[in-house]
Amino acid sequence: MINKKMILVNRPTGIPEKNTWSFEEELISEIKDGQILIKQQYISLDPAMRGWMNNSKSYIPPVEIGTVMRAGTVGEVIQVNNNTNFKVGDFVSGWGGVQEYSISDGKNYSIIKDKNNPIHRYLGALGMPGMTAYFGIINEGKIKSGDIVLVSAAAGAVGSLVGQIAKIKGCKVIGIAGGNEKCKYVKEQLGFDEVIDYKNDNIYSSLKKYCPEGIDVYFDNVGGEILDAALAKLRMNARIVICGAISQYNNTSRTKGPSNYLSLLVNRATMKGMVVFDYKNDYPMAINQISEWFNQGKLKSNESIFEGIDNFYETFLKLFNGNKRGKLILKL
Repeated sequence: MINKKMILVNRPTGIPEKNTWSFEEELISEIKDGQILIKQQYISLDPAMRGWMNNSKSYIPPVEIGTVMRAGTVGEVIQVNNNTNFKVGDFVSGWGGVQEYSISDGKNYSIIKDKNNPIHRYLGALGMPGMTAYFGIINEGKIKSGDIVLVSAAAGAVGSLVGQIAKIKGCKVIGIAGGNEKCKYVKEQLGFDEVIDYKNDNIYSSLKKYCPEGIDVYFDNVGGEILDAALAKLRMNARIVICGAISQYNNTSRTKGPSNYLSLLVNRATMKGMVVFDYKNDYPMAINQISEWFNQGKLKSNESIFEGIDNFYETFLKLFNGNKRGKLILKL
């Protein structure tokens, strides 16, 4: 069997170019004692991948030059060599990287036991984005019924779930998204109370219109000017959850910081970063709850699925050009 894979060969500046990676093919070697061979079916594409390519201090070591590009995956175990934790036919989720086959001792993989959900959902609502949304808005945002919640990148993999969970918990939710189609999706299909089109609306005047008394929680996925606008509308004891800053990831100059930060002092508010890996021991609980909400019809998910590892680069760029909705996935 031949394995096709994407190898990181350059550390990009700004938006990654195609030569950031090298497309390679190799014969799959015999698996060793204790190993499993996984035929990967879906690869997760996430904004965090951009940060993983930088050789700088972060919450996780950077992808090393000359190695397979890091990515979450789901696939099927097709060979087992003396590993009692897995059997042929198991479907697993883990960190297989951008390649068609993965060899592992199994430590980075979990067996998907629930057959009621499509397996690609374990890269979305039941995977890292879902865990980020759940623990980010509940544990870090500390939402309670009646809170006014603002969510940026509301049509994205994380933001779309954050807003829906906040609605389930009895909050008023305002989303921020780009373009009429995404805004319509956020309000009419996901059930947000209001939505702001950052491409066509004035953020400050829109926030004044939709939350005249201010916001209790801002879940930030974008950073930059939108974070600054949210800071200007905080209520007393508000909470800002810093999940991501996609507007800044490809900067070639210094990251733009907020100028309205004194609002934190005036309103006794907090702004805290969150990394989903801190909650890994509680993933099973969150997966069960999110699955229950799906079964009850309280949650919806949307996946933008594109096919073929040969199309990795073009698909990856959709993380930053807005040409996708919900979770971005590459099907193999």
